Amino acid sequence: MPILTNRISQAFLGLAAACFAAQPAQAQSAGTSFFVTSTGIGNGGNLGGLAGADNYCQTLAQAAGAGAKTWRAYLSTQAADGQPAVNARDRIGKGPWQNSKGVVIARDVAELHGANNLTKQTALTEKGDVVNGRGDTPNRHDVLTGSRPDGTAFPAGEDRTCKNWTSSTQGSAMVGHSDRIGLRDDDASKSWNSSHPSRGPDGGCSQNDLKSTGGDGLLYCFAAN
Repeated sequence: MPILTNRISQAFLGLAAACFAAQPAQAQSAGTSFFVTSTGIGNGGNLGGLAGADNYCQTLAQAAGAGAKTWRAYLSTQAADGQPAVNARDRIGKGPWQNSKGVVIARDVAELHGANNLTKQTALTEKGDVVNGRGDTPNRHDVLTGSRPDGTAFPAGEDRTCKNWTSSTQGSAMVGHSDRIGLRDDDASKSWNSSHPSRGPDGGCSQNDLKSTGGDGLLYCFAAN
């Protein structure tokens, strides 16, 4: 019996070692260059500006084992207070970008804003999870972008960026649908980055307002290098 028990123990340890070796979580995550944030910052459209949003992307990437890259939030800002507009498409590097499973979602900026590979199944979080979309409870497919379909900023005037990501009350934020599905069969409903502005009883930019239209203050994060 001792010999049999020893053989069983050795076999078990060998199997465990093989399973462990087959799951290099850090190595897989290190190749990630795109993700949807698993949670929002939690303060509605007030992200602490672009710097706060970028830092949030960097922090989540670091926790997922991909912090060696420089991460940027896919967000535009509008011209205001003497400062020029910033285009989301100009902040995220040149690509290509892949999710945590190694699936390429776009080879470059042009493809990202054209025939990209962004779907509910590929727009994964930094943890490799699928984001709840239309038909799921709760629906969290609204992702903050403040951008037009080509990734550029809206002109100054009507707020589409929650006061350049500093407001959790008045204003609105343009959002995209991470699952590419909406209430209608049109381009806006299928847009990953420019579907509709936020709205709600608190003014349009509170966390509750974002949730009320199918969101949670989520962001797209891209590795810019």
